[in-house]
Amino acid sequence: MENFRFTYQDNQFTGECLPCTAVRFKTIVTSDDVNRKIATRQAVEKAIDEALSLEPYQRDVSFRKFCKKESQKPRTGAAFAALPVEKKLLQWTNSMKMCLPCLIFGVREFKGTHRKQSEIKELSGLFMFDADHLPCDPRSVYERTKRHNFPWLVRLAHGTSSGYGLRLVCEAIPDVGNIADNQIELGRELGLLGLLGTTGKPVCDDSCIDASRISYAPRMCDIYYIDEDNLFNI
Repeated sequence: MENFRFTYQDNQFTGECLPCTAVRFKTIVTSDDVNRKIATRQAVEKAIDEALSLEPYQRDVSFRKFCKKESQKPRTGAAFAALPVEKKLLQWTNSMKMCLPCLIFGVREFKGTHRKQSEIKELSGLFMFDADHLPCDPRSVYERTKRHNFPWLVRLAHGTSSGYGLRLVCEAIPDVGNIADNQIELGRELGLLGLLGTTGKPVCDDSCIDASRISYAPRMCDIYYIDEDNLFNI
């Protein structure tokens, strides 16, 4: 069996948590499905932001099926049907994001196949840092990790599906503390701690504090850096 250091799940709602080998990782990030979902999300959000025509997306078969399904829900259907098309489209693309394959970087192995904190068998020693709605190019923030004597070893860096976020996967430093402590100090080191993003909210996501936290898969073209030896060949 190939070496691996973390796990993956086909999506956060269904599927087993399985070893993420180098072959599996590359299959995920190059898949047509992942590329289509992320590209569609970014295209729709750009069209809305720039007041471009939304007609091509309104005609999309997948969007029309989504609207039909949402409108038929007993409790929320009427409210959904009353939404303007822009909000319906954003809900549609958000549902695509939520069905992307999930990478669980903090866990090398679960006792079974379910993603539960209580079922963790072995930690990976990695932690995930998430910054979204950045008021600058996400890649430029990643470049700050390349300066001399940067405290954390970065194993993976990529832009998120929104196009405005950065995800870093790093080796946790035990002397710094737990996952949350490492995230806080990393945010401080990058000059992001307390920074407000384009939505007016802090860019540092403080909800990624448990080891079983998911990370939505990126496209290959959104990966800035990957250390394959330390993610797969250990």
